[in-house]
Amino acid sequence: MQINEKAIMSEDENIDVGLATKATPKTKKPKMYKVLLLNDDYTPMEFVVHILERYFGTSGSQAYELMMVVHQKGLAVVGVFSHDIAETKVMQVTELARKHQHPLQCTMEKE
Repeated sequence: MQINEKAIMSEDENIDVGLATKATPKTKKPKMYKVLLLNDDYTPMEFVVHILERYFGTSGSQAYELMMVVHQKGLAVVGVFSHDIAETKVMQVTELARKHQHPLQCTMEKE
């Protein structure tokens, strides 16, 4: 029995083979927000260091350096986060400061 290769090839040429592709939606990077601490004359420096360690994950020496920037320059960016995380951190810092009766201000702005 002989196989006619031309007959098989002609059958294959008539088959339209395509891959099903799914269009993947392009996701945008979220807008980022800077969280800032503002200096005041009443909040103890130790409290600011505590805030930086607790809510922004800085080491003791990093927290001290950032606190000094806030103290000397009037404000410092203490982190950059997505909107929801930045908003949460601002609320946490403000709440703890008020609980301890400190006027420390924490704000956020678009990067």
